[in-house]
Amino acid sequence: MKRLGFAYNPTSEMAVELRERALGWCSQHGVEAWARPSDEAAEDPHELAATDIVVVLGGDGTFLRAARAVADVDTAILGVNVGKVGFLSKVEHHALEKVLAQLHAGDYDLEPRLMLDVRVVPAGDRPRTSHIALNEAAVVRGGHAQVMRLAVDVGDSRVATYVCDGVVIASPTGSTGYSFSAGGPIIEPTSRSVVVTPIAAYLTPLRSTVVGPQHVIRATVKAAHDSLVSIDGREDVTLEVGDTVEVHAREKPIDFVQPRGTLPFWELLRQKATLLPD
Repeated sequence: MKRLGFAYNPTSEMAVELRERALGWCSQHGVEAWARPSDEAAEDPHELAATDIVVVLGGDGTFLRAARAVADVDTAILGVNVGKVGFLSKVEHHALEKVLAQLHAGDYDLEPRLMLDVRVVPAGDRPRTSHIALNEAAVVRGGHAQVMRLAVDVGDSRVATYVCDGVVIASPTGSTGYSFSAGGPIIEPTSRSVVVTPIAAYLTPLRSTVVGPQHVIRATVKAAHDSLVSIDGREDVTLEVGDTVEVHAREKPIDFVQPRGTLPFWELLRQKATLLPD
């Protein structure tokens, strides 16, 4: 490990303090380093590609922004939790210097995580858009109370037409988030599968489906007063009736850094669950 980047939440005083501590540690130990707010991490792709690890200082939202920045480069990512729960973070803020020493010594492993390619295909002549998600693409109704009707296809097969509030299409990493709150299962994070979970579906026997990575999943808006697709809860694209959202597993994974000696996923999940706010 020769070069570190720090993507931080600029609105968090603790994250800014951690940034200064991290840069000071790197200076003292001869480690080349840079720091940027997480939404600016991708501004210099050459610098990003030349970085071994991006350390994220913030909560899950900060991590999701940084993850999309490193999606197309061979740069691993590690979360240092500054938020309330931080399901995506492997390290708590009080252990910053200890984990930096581990990274410097190469005392860590890399864990590949599946990401999602999301494409919005309009029914009319509006342009298509492409997006990358670490957690999920959620096709949901807008601000009106009326339910929507969504046709969900896996490959060439129609799985169901749901009368619902929406459908969450999640990666294994995202299975602990929106998908889980909608009733979906928690998936082993290193698996290559995609979870399709309807939200508040009416009169349907199909609640949640686990799909292999070789399939393209399509959610088509058949009827809705208004609707949108939300990518990782950070980017929203308005949909119209007839529009289709296509989701499939990316070939290139993102590498999560696992400092040796940190808690395994299932133990970490149990501990994080006890931290959920009242």
